[in-house]
This record gives sequence, C-alpha cells and structure tokens, in this order.
Amino acid sequence: MTSPRSAPSIEIRPASPGDAALLAELNGSVHSVHALNRPDVFRAEPAHDELVPIFEAHLAREDLRAFIAQSSGEPVGYALAIVVDRPGDALMRPRTFIVLEHLAVASAAVRTGVGAALVDAVRAAGRAMGCSRMVTEVWDFNKEALAFYEAAGFAPMRHGLEQPL
Repeated sequence: MTSPRSAPSIEIRPASPGDAALLAELNGSVHSVHALNRPDVFRAEPAHDELVPIFEAHLAREDLRAFIAQSSGEPVGYALAIVVDRPGDALMRPRTFIVLEHLAVASAAVRTGVGAALVDAVRAAGRAMGCSRMVTEVWDFNKEALAFYEAAGFAPMRHGLEQPL
C-alpha cells in the first residue's frame, strides 16, 4: 500500500526589484500559451534581455503589488497586481480595486495550489489596501485559465469583443 503524496508547501513572498530576471523567466510558461493561440498579438519567444527591463519597470511602480511563489525553495510562479483608485463622477461611484495583471505558474507546478496561493496573496493585498474588488482578464481561448479563475471565485463582469478589419 502506498501512502498518499503530500502536497508541497507553497511559500509566497513579495517580489523585489532584484526579481525582474526571475519574473522574465517564469513568464515563459504563460506567454507561450498566449503566443501559440494569438500570434497576431503576442511575439513568440521574446528574448530574456528584452523582458527584464519590462519587469523592472513593473516592479518600480508604486501602485503594483508583486508576489513570487516558491515550493521547496524553488520559484514556481508569480503574480503582478495593480491597485486602481477611481474617483467618482456623475456616472460612476468612486471605487478602489485591484487588477490581477499577470499570473504565471511553471508547467511542473500547475494544479498544485500555486495559482490559488498567488490569487489569495493578491486578494489579501487588495483587502489591506481598502479595495472592494479584485478583477482580471482572460483570453477567450484560454479555457483552462477561465476554469481556474471561476473555481477561485471570479465571475464574469463584462465581455470584450473584437472584429478583424
């Protein structure tokens, strides 16, 4: 009789400016899915040295919250989220919310709780900053991500539509 495999422990830590190269590396797992399905939008296999400055700029933003997931001491995913503070006007109520911009989990760590732990970290950060909502976007082709987000408690908010010209 074999014993059930125990789930690996997942640690979440804030990302620091020195983590830009790590985020660029971890981004590959999610970017490849986007590039495969929407080559009209996403460049295939962007060079690591082109990605690092993009992540450095993200990490320098004051409104950004960034987290890295580690399992057994190894980085296995990250999340980037932006806090948005919108003043009210004649049409809209004032609101503060957090936007989950990036969520990437290494292929070997998919379905191990890493994504859920990262979403929980963003959710907690949003609450701590007085946000009333967390929002994200999912490309329509990415049914796996859509199912993940729905299981994490997200519900459709609006639909984006496009038409080639």
